[in-house]
Amino acid sequence: MDKNRLRQLLNKLSSGEIQVDAALESLKNLPFEDLGFAKVDHHRGVRNSIPEVVYAKDKKPENVIAIARAMHKKSGRFLITKASQYIHDNLKIKEAKFHPDSCLISCGEDKNKKGLVLVVSAGTSDIPVAEEAAVTGSFLGSKTEFIYDIGVAGIHRLFDNREKLAKARVIIVVAGMEGALPSVVGGITDKPVIAVPTSVGYGTSFGGLTALFAMLNSCVPGIAVMNIDNGFGAGCLAHKINLLK
Repeated sequence: MDKNRLRQLLNKLSSGEIQVDAALESLKNLPFEDLGFAKVDHHRGVRNSIPEVVYAKDKKPENVIAIARAMHKKSGRFLITKASQYIHDNLKIKEAKFHPDSCLISCGEDKNKKGLVLVVSAGTSDIPVAEEAAVTGSFLGSKTEFIYDIGVAGIHRLFDNREKLAKARVIIVVAGMEGALPSVVGGITDKPVIAVPTSVGYGTSFGGLTALFAMLNSCVPGIAVMNIDNGFGAGCLAHKINLLK
């Protein structure tokens, strides 16, 4: 449950459209629902605007499915990261959508999009992480656009998109290899920049550590840096910044 759904419920109670017992039934599993193997935090979206998200990797598929179904029953929406086509197919929820590039499953995406989050990737190998950021931000309710494959090896491709950079409220920059792109973007815009290092690269990229260190040591002040391959975290932070007035 999020703030909008809670407000709708309280308005229905206030207007007499529903009775107290019906409202109590809707609220009885707040702040969480105990499934035995998991305690589903239905109240999280009310507390901090980001609902609980299911991280599927290293979990039993049947447990992921049970958690997602519990969330769908309560709020009609959920987001699963590091998911698989198998999990999607066995959810048996018609409106659930599998995003193969990012391995996300979304359901009940917020349709009232606000602001603009721009997701930029250095190379095509960075697209899965960039897509995770873009899908997450869009699911939460941010209008999201993307520009892919404009890394520093062909920097003219970036400069050709300066109008899009100027229109965004927040820019997520995803890069592997030497991780230089966030510094370049940060040097030509006054918008908040969220840098996401990826594990893309040869031996001395050390699974994304080289890109991570480069972003942390950027000469451009004020760049926020996510963990390696954490497109989800970038999407959440960008959404929160995007909603600031």
